[in-house]
Amino acid sequence: LFTIVPTEDVNRLKPSAAALCVGVGSFSDPSDLPGLAHFLEHMVFMGSEKYPSENGFDAFLKKHGGSDNASTDCERTIFQFDVQRKSFKEALDRWAQFFICPLMIRDAIDREVEAVDSEYQLAKPSDSHRKEMLFGSLAKPGHPMGKFCWGNAQTLKHEPKKKKINVYKRLRAFWKKHYSAHYMTLAVQSKEKLDTLEKWVREIFSKVPNNALSKPDFSDMLDPFDTPAFNKLYRVVPVRKVHALNITWALPPQEKYYRVKPLHYISWLIGHEGTGSILSVLRKKCWALALFGGNSETGFDQNTTYSIFSISITLTDEGFHNFYEVKKISLFFSLLSFLICLFVHAFRIYEEIQKIEANEFHYQEQIDPIEYAEDICENMQLFPKEDFLTGDQLMFEFDPEVINGALSLLTPEKANLMLLSPEHEGQCPLREKWFGTQYSVEGQEWMERWTGNLELNSELTLPAENKFIATDFTLKPSDCPDTEFPVRIAESDRGCLWYKKDNKFKIPKAYIRFHLISPVIQKSAKNVVLFDLLVNILCHNLAEPAYEAEVAQLEYKLVAGEHGLVINVKGFNHKLPLLFHLIIDHLADFSASPDVFSMFAEQLKKTYFNILIKPEKLGKDVRLLILEHSRWSMVEKYQALTAGLTSNELMDFSRNLKAELYAEGLVQGNFNSAESEQFLQYVTEKLQFSKLPAEVPVIFRVVELPLKHHICKVKSLNKGDANSEVTVYYQSGLKLLREHTLMELLVMHMEEPCFDFLRTKETLGYHVYPTCRNTSGVLGFSVTVETQATKFNTELVELKIEEFLASFEETLNSLTKEAFNTQVTALVKLKECEDTHLGEEVDRNWAEVLTQQFVFDRLNREIEALKQMTRAELVSWFKEHRGQNSRKLSVHVKGGKAEDVSGSTYGEVSKLTFLSASPKMAGAVAIMDIPAFIEGLPLFPYHKILE
Repeated sequence: LFTIVPTEDVNRLKPSAAALCVGVGSFSDPSDLPGLAHFLEHMVFMGSEKYPSENGFDAFLKKHGGSDNASTDCERTIFQFDVQRKSFKEALDRWAQFFICPLMIRDAIDREVEAVDSEYQLAKPSDSHRKEMLFGSLAKPGHPMGKFCWGNAQTLKHEPKKKKINVYKRLRAFWKKHYSAHYMTLAVQSKEKLDTLEKWVREIFSKVPNNALSKPDFSDMLDPFDTPAFNKLYRVVPVRKVHALNITWALPPQEKYYRVKPLHYISWLIGHEGTGSILSVLRKKCWALALFGGNSETGFDQNTTYSIFSISITLTDEGFHNFYEVKKISLFFSLLSFLICLFVHAFRIYEEIQKIEANEFHYQEQIDPIEYAEDICENMQLFPKEDFLTGDQLMFEFDPEVINGALSLLTPEKANLMLLSPEHEGQCPLREKWFGTQYSVEGQEWMERWTGNLELNSELTLPAENKFIATDFTLKPSDCPDTEFPVRIAESDRGCLWYKKDNKFKIPKAYIRFHLISPVIQKSAKNVVLFDLLVNILCHNLAEPAYEAEVAQLEYKLVAGEHGLVINVKGFNHKLPLLFHLIIDHLADFSASPDVFSMFAEQLKKTYFNILIKPEKLGKDVRLLILEHSRWSMVEKYQALTAGLTSNELMDFSRNLKAELYAEGLVQGNFNSAESEQFLQYVTEKLQFSKLPAEVPVIFRVVELPLKHHICKVKSLNKGDANSEVTVYYQSGLKLLREHTLMELLVMHMEEPCFDFLRTKETLGYHVYPTCRNTSGVLGFSVTVETQATKFNTELVELKIEEFLASFEETLNSLTKEAFNTQVTALVKLKECEDTHLGEEVDRNWAEVLTQQFVFDRLNREIEALKQMTRAELVSWFKEHRGQNSRKLSVHVKGGKAEDVSGSTYGEVSKLTFLSASPKMAGAVAIMDIPAFIEGLPLFPYHKILE
């Protein structure tokens, strides 16, 4: 048992949370039932003897502002939940019953297998999952790394039936054998006293059975990749359009060296992106866009049988075609340059990393209790008790022998390579069994290409001393009266600045955010593309000079917003101005050589395409194209990019963009107001822009849908992806604070019944959810189902959504006043919940600035509105939006129907196929020509919420 209690004395309380880690995972799956551990993780939540309702726990959490989740790894399974403090003890009792006496009724098995299968189908188009499964298949026969950990309908339903395997009995036997108290660890966090929490835990969890059997142990199954299949070159066809090189070594288990963290240290050196780094050299040649090195510390990357060390390089087209040269540089640097230089400079670098991470740990901002409890309960399986809080975060001691031991194993002879590229299509005759990944294998003849006669590249150097590391952690006195919300401290015709001093969290950190608004961005699809290119190349130009700042825990992010450039900077305030000035300087002096322009134009084309082949992204693009007037869709941007652009056009656009701007900013944290004003002053003086000739709206105008049901169906661009998505959207009207709060309450009521009806009972898909939609200030709500075309057609899914909404209307009609008040209280408590860290407060305030609403006390107003709401108001609002006056839009993205959907046959973006509505959809109007449909429809006015 481990308990944690926040010590702050505040009015608004964080939710209480708990997490439990079972020391068993997919490695323990029986060979004849792949995925059983994952399936059990699903099944234990389906009711208990004491609380038999299948979705009773989820329903309880939703009523009391909570949430839950679970995950299965190779050797561990973690369950977690959070809930309002007043309901924590009851929630603990309900939750504990899943580990004491879960029902796992026979009737639920077939239905929940469909949820597991849907989860697997959603994972199939993911290149990262596909690489993992292919990599695992290279392990020795019989080693658990080669197991199919996901499970699907084939392994958990169809094959067992053929073999007359009783899945129900095997599931209960697996639970009885492995879900034993003596290798479970538990973390709870709440505002109660420690003695109270301990009393509750002893009282509630003492009934968890203990079978006294030995914990599953795989530590004798070392060297899983000491096989002929390893140390090869695998050419792989990815789902996305991407060139990537993965170089991987399988090392002896490194978990025992957590105090030294050798792989973290080596990855820091290899993954360095500053001057003289591997990536710096590759970028200068326009061969690579990104490089990552290290170990993710997940069960797949690090367990009791081995630890992975991998280098992943995202290649450009030019880099892919210079494949052997890329590896010559990267491997030579990692194997020779480090070995020569490491012990000359190693302690200085190690000490620098130690200092940075110790600063971050000491001044870290709190994370959500549910995440913290999850981290701690897993740490309790990995570290001695004195290191539960720090074992995964700090580098405790420098041990050259341990570091050199790991480094010495990173030789070409021990490496395995995977080269991913769509250009491999048609050249890869082999297929991985479970995800259908197409690949081919080459022997070690490629190794001779980059192991013989290598010379040290003179451009490669070890990192210089870091000037961005903070040394002053003084909390600054305020130079103006303290305020609860941001105040405008500077304003002119070229910009304004909002400011708030942090007097709550009292940490030496700050957030700087700016929105540089320009009228030229939305003038054409071509301009939107040029803006995307500008931001991507600006990030590229900054990558090397700003990398040391990132290492020193200063963070920056540049976003190509719909109407302007968004600059986000945060971290220790001592050196934060240096980073902010660096960004503005590079924006002022922006340049792009023809080679860099070509590299990013080609990459942006891939980015657009990779977004559009995801059903949920394509569905969103189509929906917003219909709803938001003058929006340029991703498809139109792709077409503008493929039509051809030049670096000269980009430079012209850059000059036009910077000629006329309006800069709106927010500074919050450990700066005084005088220092904060200097950020706006620096922006306006450095960029030297003129004032805007007219105000630029920061949101789109939205089409008012007619009083009919409109349906838009489109084929997925990846014909090899079975995943479909259906979103049924009901438009309301202009966003008013009270109505928005009412809709939040409605969706909160709807969440659990939606899950129960569409997923648990109808088994339509893994992801089913209602959502409160705010589309450029116009309200609506929707229900979304992600399903598979191999199981259900989208029309049936829509009919089932309508069945759910009809049944939910009956549920609302029978809603008691007590149940209504319980849900209102839960939503009020969620809104009253204190911010976990400064960033949450900043995000909320920044949303007001970014949308130019400036209702900084929105939460307080919404709470007051909620307290005045009635059950009758909720019921009548729902009926009004579901009746004849409803403005309904359905968007269907239809997946591939082929039995074998493992390949990737792409449709052309420029020929997006829209489908007619089925006659089954009574009253539906198909949208075949979107521009013609929306032309002439009324538009909601621009508005600002000042109530």
